[in-house]
Amino acid sequence: MPDWNIIQAVNDALRLEMRRDPRVVVLGEDVGKFGGVFRATLGLVEEFGADRVIDTPLAEAGIIGAAIGMAMYGLRPVPEIQFSDFIFPAFDQIVNELAKLRYRSGGQYSAPVVIRTPVGGGIKGGHYHSQSPEALFIHTPGLQVICPSNPYDAKGLLLSDMRQDDPVIFMEPKRVYRAARGEVPEGDYTVPIGKANVVREGRGMTVLAWGAMFHEAEKAVAEAPELDAELIDLRTLWPLDIGTVVASVEKTGRCAIVQEAPRTAGFAAEISAQIQERCFGFLEAPTARITGWDVPFPYTLENDYLPLAPRILQKLRGLAAYQP
Repeated sequence: MPDWNIIQAVNDALRLEMRRDPRVVVLGEDVGKFGGVFRATLGLVEEFGADRVIDTPLAEAGIIGAAIGMAMYGLRPVPEIQFSDFIFPAFDQIVNELAKLRYRSGGQYSAPVVIRTPVGGGIKGGHYHSQSPEALFIHTPGLQVICPSNPYDAKGLLLSDMRQDDPVIFMEPKRVYRAARGEVPEGDYTVPIGKANVVREGRGMTVLAWGAMFHEAEKAVAEAPELDAELIDLRTLWPLDIGTVVASVEKTGRCAIVQEAPRTAGFAAEISAQIQERCFGFLEAPTARITGWDVPFPYTLENDYLPLAPRILQKLRGLAAYQP
């Protein structure tokens, strides 16, 4: 079984599905001969040709608009938005068209579009190449939002996404594109959408994270085994596996949520509200949100912005010590 990074896992998922299903097409800026800015589509145009691996102009609204039209007439497009920060010119197409297509057509049209996009900071990209906009799309009914943290999940979830009929925002944490490595089966397999992964069991507290911040949470938990933390990688942000979250919080009585995005109105706030609604009688402390700050993502101070392991650990120890 090969030891791959997330880029290699994504590339293999695309290649496998394009071989399996001739309706799958890839489109985006520089996805062809150049192989994408992070090389996730490298080699695909040589195998499948320019009719199925399509270099587009720098026009995100056009990329997604074209993908919607392709999906309505039988194709299964996988558009790439080069950085999630550039997705906003296509926001109208995604929110007002793609997300509502099945509903407004009474099921006559489906929208099997999987939008791949790198998210997050940590690569010295500055405020135009480092944002984490997941909450904006989770707030939009009709969209699934996925953010894997490792190569195994990236391949398995991407294959699952490409085989179902609802639109997906597939967010790839670029900070760990090559740093997160692991064994990945070369053949076909899927990871179920809507199922979180309990990576470490414990009874002291529940720690929830996703994407690149999962690795920081994992480091923090490993440094403090006395906390006996249960660590959960959400993987699928929406639909949220609230059953796994609730079962864990009912067992531990304490919960911390780690997100890279700014604090206010982030996805951690929604998770916290759902925990409060379902687990109020079990909670022994307020739910802790460990997040980015409510500022544009800073270039020179990105390590102060990101909720890295030392800040996470400090908050976890405070959560453990809390007494009502």
